Formats: sequence, C-alpha cells, structure tokens
Amino acid sequence: MQDTNILYKFHIHRLKIILAFCLLATTLVCVAQPQTQRTRWVQRNNPNYDEKKLTYGFLIALHTATYQVDYADQFITQQFDTVHSVTPMWTSGFSLGFIVNYRITDLLDLRLTPQVSFYEQKVRYNYTDETFTDAIVESTMVEFPVLLKYKSERRGNIRMYMIGGVKPAFEASGKKDQTKEELELTETNLSIEAGFGFDLYYPLFKFSPEIRFSHGLIDILGNTKNEFGQPLTRVNTNTVTIYFLFQ
Repeated sequence: MQDTNILYKFHIHRLKIILAFCLLATTLVCVAQPQTQRTRWVQRNNPNYDEKKLTYGFLIALHTATYQVDYADQFITQQFDTVHSVTPMWTSGFSLGFIVNYRITDLLDLRLTPQVSFYEQKVRYNYTDETFTDAIVESTMVEFPVLLKYKSERRGNIRMYMIGGVKPAFEASGKKDQTKEELELTETNLSIEAGFGFDLYYPLFKFSPEIRFSHGLIDILGNTKNEFGQPLTRVNTNTVTIYFLFQ
C-alpha cells in the first residue's frame, strides 16, 4: 500500500514537472527562432558547431528528490505497533557542474557532466496517535553522470535529443555526527538516468534545456539498528532534474 502511494505521488509530481518544462522549452524555442524563420530560408547560427569533436561547457540544475523505502519484516510486529507509516517527502535542491561532450557520430555523443549536488531530504515517521517525526538528511554529493546523447537532425537552429546513462555519486560533506539518532545512509550511490532536451543554437553559444529522471539502483540504507532504520529494509532514490546547459 505504501509503495503504491509513493508511486502515485511520484507520477503526479512528475507530470507537473514535465508540464513546466514543456512550457519553458516552448518559450525558449520561440525566443530562439527569429521572425525570419517563418520564411523558407533560415540563417543558421553556429553552422559548424556540430563538426567539433570535443566541446565543453557548464550547467546549472534544479532538482526535486525523494526516497523510495521498503519496510522490514519487523515493521508489522508489536515492537512497531505505534508507527503507522514511513513517508518520504519531496524536497528541492540544486546542482552545479561542467560538461565534456565527445561526438561519436553525427547523431550520437558521449557526454560526461561531473557536478556537485546539494540535497536536503525528508522522511516522515507517522505514529498512531497522529503525531509524526521528520528525519532530515542533508548531503552534498559529487556526481559523475556518464551519458549517451542521441540527437535528431538539426532543423534551423533547433534539434531535439534523448539522453541516458548511469550516475555514480559520492558523499562529499565529510563524516557526520553519529552520537545522535538519525536516518543513516551510505556515502555512495548509483543511479540510472534518462531524459530529453532541446539544443538551441545562438550566434555565440549553444543553450540546452533538459529534463532528466533518475532512479537509484542500490540500497543506500546504512544503519538498520537505530530508531529510524529499524522499520526499513531498503532505501533508494528518485530524482527529477531540470538542467540548463551552456556550451
């Protein structure tokens, strides 16, 4: 029941983000296309850009993330009869990073985007007496997405693309104070990512708004013995990110 509720919330949240991204992308596409594109002949910005084998850039990203949790067998025992449910909450954050793009073919690129991401995630423990306790997990992650980018043909100053790959991540904020009870997680993570975006060509640079979905592949629950870890047997991540890439 809890997993169904999480998936439902993820679906609703995802639809809102996709709609916002589509509206943003449509606006940017309109800005990128000058009035002269209504005619048959269009002046192509940066006409030789895609012939470069190696290109660089930087990115700014806004993300919303949550945990997906699985209950331990002992959750249904008398030991936890006062705990009604454990509910991960959606929280926001941001990322900063660099882009290294290698052109494999005219329609396929290999892309590396090392970045630093800042998270403040929340898990709510609901009790049968209608009270709750929030476990706050703050983390700074160094992430190394390795992605393949499949591009459409360029049309004027626009081309669409799909992107996907894996994202290893490592905790960069140092050792935490373990003297207090908290939801303890491991310092590494591995996610699979997929998304789509638009390349918008301007005279001096290329701008790419992109949306990407990320799902954690490994269990990041670090301590199953303390108050917050005992009801759970597995924790993994779900993230939706809007990227703004400049090259």
